[in-house]
Amino acid sequence: MSTGWDNFAAQAAALGAPLLPSQVVQFAAYEALLLEWNERIALTAIREPGPLRVRHFLDALSCAAATGPLDGQSLIDIGSGAGFPGLPLKILYPDLRLTLVDSVAKKARFLELVAAELGLREVTVIAKRAEVLGQDPIHREQYDWATARAVAELRVLAELLLPLCRVGGRVLAQKGGSAAEELVIAAPAIAALGGGASQLIPVQLPETEATHYLVVIDKAATTDARYPRRPGIPAKRPL
Repeated sequence: MSTGWDNFAAQAAALGAPLLPSQVVQFAAYEALLLEWNERIALTAIREPGPLRVRHFLDALSCAAATGPLDGQSLIDIGSGAGFPGLPLKILYPDLRLTLVDSVAKKARFLELVAAELGLREVTVIAKRAEVLGQDPIHREQYDWATARAVAELRVLAELLLPLCRVGGRVLAQKGGSAAEELVIAAPAIAALGGGASQLIPVQLPETEATHYLVVIDKAATTDARYPRRPGIPAKRPL
């Protein structure tokens, strides 16, 4: 591998996500597919490998600071887009049972291709709205973790993610500088949806100035059957 990828591996290790050489090779293949497909469909505004590795790959791997080892656990990633944070976490933890969700069919096809090309097993891709899955017995309250990045404000995310977590599971939302304020505003919604204790974990990515945050919310009780509401309503009328 090139020096650039050696640097990437060192940066990942510094974030608490050490990678095997074979996993670095998978990230290189992922990057090539992402840059190729990005010429056809809008997957990311970042088109240079260096920034892409930091702002997408390392950003996703930073979630390991909150989750710890995920092998043998189940995770559903809502609004996955180009696969973040779900696919990098799957590369890091090969025995993670991963479900990727994006309502845009073209993005779902990209996710299926990446999983196949990288030889990732136990990856399910679904092109549906999170509100629909949250009311589907196959998915409702079935997951150890429900994640999202850059999808919506925390009040909305709580309604999309908490219904998918089993009691004892956790929500992980990747947020920017507004995380603490959003968490305060979302507290009533979190309680109404069966959420419990929450925490903010700061993340400083290499070569960046802004601090990011991992918002972790425990699933303490069963979610009321009224939630999530029908598609579009959580965003239009947050709890």
